[in-house]
Amino acid sequence: MTRVYNFAAGPAAIPEWVLKKAQAEMLDYHGSGMSVMEMSHRSAEFKEIIDNAKASLRRLMNIPEDYDILFLQGGGSTQFFMVALNLLQNGADIIDTGQWTKKAIKEQKKIGYVHVAASSKEDNYTYIPKIKQEDLYPKTDYVYICENNTIFGTKYKQLPPHDGKLLVADLSSCICSEPVDVTKYDLIFAGAQKNMGPAGVTIVILKKELLDRADQDKLPSMLSYKVHAEKDSMFNTPPTWGIYMVGLTCQWLEEVIGGLENMEKINQRKAKKLYDYIDNSKLYTNNVNKEDRSLMNVPFVTGDDELDKKFVAEAKKAGIANIKGHRSVGGMRASIYNAVTEEAVDYLIDFMKKFEKENA
Repeated sequence: MTRVYNFAAGPAAIPEWVLKKAQAEMLDYHGSGMSVMEMSHRSAEFKEIIDNAKASLRRLMNIPEDYDILFLQGGGSTQFFMVALNLLQNGADIIDTGQWTKKAIKEQKKIGYVHVAASSKEDNYTYIPKIKQEDLYPKTDYVYICENNTIFGTKYKQLPPHDGKLLVADLSSCICSEPVDVTKYDLIFAGAQKNMGPAGVTIVILKKELLDRADQDKLPSMLSYKVHAEKDSMFNTPPTWGIYMVGLTCQWLEEVIGGLENMEKINQRKAKKLYDYIDNSKLYTNNVNKEDRSLMNVPFVTGDDELDKKFVAEAKKAGIANIKGHRSVGGMRASIYNAVTEEAVDYLIDFMKKFEKENA
């Protein structure tokens, strides 16, 4: 068996340590005589799995006890409107930084007033707009951001001002890549399929005081944070396998990596190597404002569409998978999430050097 170097934007690479542990427990989880995939979510064995996953994530991210952790379904796309259904009363301020905020704007407008506080659309989302408090609409309930923009390769380095308002953040493509101060946010959500495990489970971290904000008599039960919190994420059958894999990934981050401070150092080294090479290359360019560059997603182009296609094709033959950029940006994109090793980044850079030498 030959494994490729996987630079997919999501579903993305999963740590081999996690895959091997899941493989070893596939047919018989801890003497239960069955796989986690066959296990009742009401069983004592699964209760231990979900409790351990939640406790491990709480330790890793230093999540205070006055925040709930939910494991939900429906991906980030459900959160685009679930946030509004649970929190929006007067309106929302959304900062538009690309594809995922555009979709959030569309969905939340169906529920209430949305004020687009700023946008970097005019420059193809190559930077993070810097806003002032006065750019926000006075009566809105919350400010909503996508903290790391997978497609365009941008990342907030400072959170926007939001005095008197809640802060809601989509952390799907940067969760657990570095330490964050959870207390600066009121609600965080993240699809697991980029940094935390396989597709199918979405993590929501929110202040418990927000659970009573919405009128529960008017809110569908499956779209109520309060219902899911009261049922410990088991109001209906949860994505059991995905939660198990999130737990293993948290275990890997704790026991193998040594916590998020160490993970951040590794991610910074990987990103620096790749950005430094691109910046000094005569063939490749990265068009993102340098101060807004993502640690997780690195788009780059040659400036020639046909040459970009050639790069993607030859990279695939060389064992580099999923390097093609999103259609709205073109070119290439290396998603260098936690599970993408430094060895993988070094291999990519060596390939890029060879390709540049042959095609410059």
